[in-house]
Amino acid sequence: MPLSDYKTALVTGASFGIGAAVVERLCREGLTVHAVARSAAPLQDLADRTGCIPHVLDVTDLAGITALAQQTPFDILVNNAGVDRPGSILKADAQGIDLLVDVNLRAVLQLTRLVVPGMADRNRGHVVNISSIAAAYHFGGNTTYHATKAAVHMLSRQLRIDLYGKMVRVTEICPGRVATDIFAHVHGDSKETYERFVEGFALPQASDIADAIAFAIAAPVAVNIGHIEIMPTLQVPGGLSTMRPDPT
Repeated sequence: MPLSDYKTALVTGASFGIGAAVVERLCREGLTVHAVARSAAPLQDLADRTGCIPHVLDVTDLAGITALAQQTPFDILVNNAGVDRPGSILKADAQGIDLLVDVNLRAVLQLTRLVVPGMADRNRGHVVNISSIAAAYHFGGNTTYHATKAAVHMLSRQLRIDLYGKMVRVTEICPGRVATDIFAHVHGDSKETYERFVEGFALPQASDIADAIAFAIAAPVAVNIGHIEIMPTLQVPGGLSTMRPDPT
């Protein structure tokens, strides 16, 4: 389906990284893109650069996202906003768990509830959920993040069932490591963080993820690209670790 057949899009987490790249790509395709983020200055910069419509709004603000969803019949919904707090459940705190559940899962469910019924009524639309390879593979720590992203994975599958018989498509994008500033947001904006996660690695760029999303949306309307996993060529997910018991 040509992207030009869609008119409006809503993208969350739009001020940086993948969200900003998606806004840029969809604006280049001629869509009216509503960009949602908490950071006013970078969001305004994005609007000045692309012509998107900025909304300084926290996705956990139910009244705010409800009002936004009622303003415009969105053809495309990109659930991109997300946060992380590293650490296993053994070291988790209540505030961190609530934050990840509220942003990574609750907000996705609420926006889906608010936007997708209109798509079904119009018999057209596309939902893009940004989950993570953490939805399918295990790696040390980040337990709550894994749990929320696994829930988004199952939501994406379930949406296909809920929308059975409607020409509304659902795509889950599962990135591995991407060269964005998410690591600075999680681990602190420092030279050490950049060297640890980005410098010297051959990583996909945020624009590569945006291109994959545009590819899925632009597929013929009879084609639903349900799941795209995007990782660096030199990244391997999962693994097998075994240790002997402590004799003490």
